[in-house]
Amino acid sequence: MLLPSPEPPPRPNDEVMDDRQLLRYSRHLLLDEIGIDAQERLLGGTALIIGAGGLGCPAAMYLAAAGLGKILIADADTVDLTNLQRQILHRESGIGMPKVESARRTLAEINPQVEIIMLPQRLEGADLDAAVARSDVVLDCCDNFATRHAVNRACVRHRVPLVSGAAIRFDGQLAVFDPRQADSPCYHCLFPEGREVEEVRCAVMGVFAPLTGIIGTMQAAEALKIVGGFGTPMRGLLLLDSRTMEIQQIGLGKDPDCPVCSAAALA
Repeated sequence: MLLPSPEPPPRPNDEVMDDRQLLRYSRHLLLDEIGIDAQERLLGGTALIIGAGGLGCPAAMYLAAAGLGKILIADADTVDLTNLQRQILHRESGIGMPKVESARRTLAEINPQVEIIMLPQRLEGADLDAAVARSDVVLDCCDNFATRHAVNRACVRHRVPLVSGAAIRFDGQLAVFDPRQADSPCYHCLFPEGREVEEVRCAVMGVFAPLTGIIGTMQAAEALKIVGGFGTPMRGLLLLDSRTMEIQQIGLGKDPDCPVCSAAALA
């Protein structure tokens, strides 16, 4: 079920920024790689964020601040006191509130012209397909492999770029999978579904608060580049150890026999 936010203030012209928008986004407009054209692409763009937790919160804040026109946020949980150590969209006054509503309230204060679509559910099946199909980019900010694989399959089916992030303890990772590119791997190529993988969660293992901000902000940066059509989206897998701030990048290859994204699977 889609719960729309209150209608954002109307724009005088969907193709041309008004004076207030020119001022709001002026620091982007000063960058040759962005300028007016890319900023207008952002204003007309749509992102789907899976999870309004440690990663989804900073990602959503930067997407809204940067002027991404429409943000869909999917999360079935409510705000808990333990979330507030790292989930920076939420406030103590929002404890017990659906996370999507808490997120909408904060994002409306950051940029009221961004349309927030609340999805207070764990997206799956036809609902997941519909949400992915209407998006220009998907940010996987969830904390379980079943959802990650379902989101990956939907992104491959609809050829929508996927920006995947994870953070646990002091370790973070980031990857971009772009099914529009023939040689791009998918999430299944990296973590095959069905393989025995230990699933660890913050509630059990803990997580360093700023780490979620770092990875979530990186996800926002990659999503903005994809929607705005500037820069070069990252390739491979980025690993961050926040205890030492050491970063490793590992190349990723497409699995020619992948049951999700191989030519045979898509035929």
